Amino acid sequence: MRMPTILKILLGNKKAAFGLAIVVTFVLMALFAPLLASNEPTKRVARPHQPPSVELVMGSNRMGHDLWAQFTSGARISLMVGFGAGLLVCALAIGIGITAGYFGGVVDECLTFLMNVVLVIPNLPLLLVLASFIGEASPTVIALIIGFTSWAYGARVIRAQTLALREKEFVIAAEVLGEPAWRIILVEILPNLISIIGVSFIGSIIYAIVTEATLEFLGLGDPTVVSWGIMLYNAQTSSAILVGAWWEILAPCFAIATLGAGLAMLNFAIDEIANPQLRSHKGLRRWKQLAAPVPPIAAQEKTA
Repeated sequence: MRMPTILKILLGNKKAAFGLAIVVTFVLMALFAPLLASNEPTKRVARPHQPPSVELVMGSNRMGHDLWAQFTSGARISLMVGFGAGLLVCALAIGIGITAGYFGGVVDECLTFLMNVVLVIPNLPLLLVLASFIGEASPTVIALIIGFTSWAYGARVIRAQTLALREKEFVIAAEVLGEPAWRIILVEILPNLISIIGVSFIGSIIYAIVTEATLEFLGLGDPTVVSWGIMLYNAQTSSAILVGAWWEILAPCFAIATLGAGLAMLNFAIDEIANPQLRSHKGLRRWKQLAAPVPPIAAQEKTA
């Protein structure tokens, strides 16, 4: 399926179009952060806890930093962690899931045992232990920790789907023709897993962004790097709520909630497009109207 066709399908779905608009807005804001904010995110430019005004759109924090500059610059770090961890999670899930499902036997047993071990270990406590052991973890380290501890569920789903695809006629025909295993996986199996991979990727991005903000809010991140989680950490350490500086909490919470809602709507839309039973298109509603039983009076009028 070509990219213009995929984009046309996404824009034809209201949830996908709305979610894609939110995500693209945040991505553009992150790319053009230096142009959108005139102040440096770590430079003192105002009084402590200055409320929003014409000069400072989102106000300032206890150290006099411009929150709008931190808001736009923090989008870069948070999106980098989200997309980086999402790509790592999907790469591990695809590689391990397809390998276990296609080859079976001892390979499947070993990889399934590894999946079960990772699934049994509580994820958030493990992240807290690893992050606290490392100390002030940088965003790259946080993305790697999330990626290497969050792939098991997606791998299990992909393995189950691969087991079902392995018994299909086109896969068996390719094996009979003597096609190598790598070509069968890349050409025959992988294209049929695109919808599952897409849903897993977007879900991993949401989880990574929220987890990164949680770790940094608890003080396990690098305070010298500006991100939405560090903004929450600074607001907590300065007792922003107690002194009435509600805008310090509002900015990062709004960003995380809005971006998460946009990604979730995009996730639901991809699920609807991939699963015909969940579709709610106009054509489906029209088909339901035509398939509905006609009342006796209306039927008599039509025959008359």
